[in-house]
Amino acid sequence: MSIILGIDPGSRITGYGVIRGQGSRFEYLGSGCIRVSGDELAGRLRQIFLGVREIIEQFNPTEFAIEQVFMAKNPDSALKLGQARGAAIVAATQYDLPVSEYSARQIKQAVVGKGGAEKAQVQHMITHLLSLPATPQADAADALAVALCHGHTRQSLISMAGQARKTVRGRLRR
Repeated sequence: MSIILGIDPGSRITGYGVIRGQGSRFEYLGSGCIRVSGDELAGRLRQIFLGVREIIEQFNPTEFAIEQVFMAKNPDSALKLGQARGAAIVAATQYDLPVSEYSARQIKQAVVGKGGAEKAQVQHMITHLLSLPATPQADAADALAVALCHGHTRQSLISMAGQARKTVRGRLRR
């Protein structure tokens, strides 16, 4: 059983989602947003770092997954996003959590089945897959999608490893 913390980074709003995975089953534990204030980037990064640490202390995850930076139209925005990711990743590494990164396309493909899915589709599928009573805010839904993507990827790798072991055993018996 693992507890996965998913992060949708942002320099103003960073979404987080926490799920528990056992095999191919996932249970919702919590989600929300770290809303930072102030105009100074260094101060906002500190708030993200401290917010992620607080979430880690509250939920005690065993794995950490985060969305990769995509090249936006505005290079300055991409740089700020990268710094927000860095603040969250450093918080995770302070607790020795393994860090996994996924592209937006991988995340949408894992949750919706289409790499080009819209935010509303992601929110709908997260609500359905985790049997939530209400639709989570977009940044929190995106973070839950990151966590589910990681859970599905990890489960697929475990299944593939099991199949490889069976194949090797079968060849050894011949």
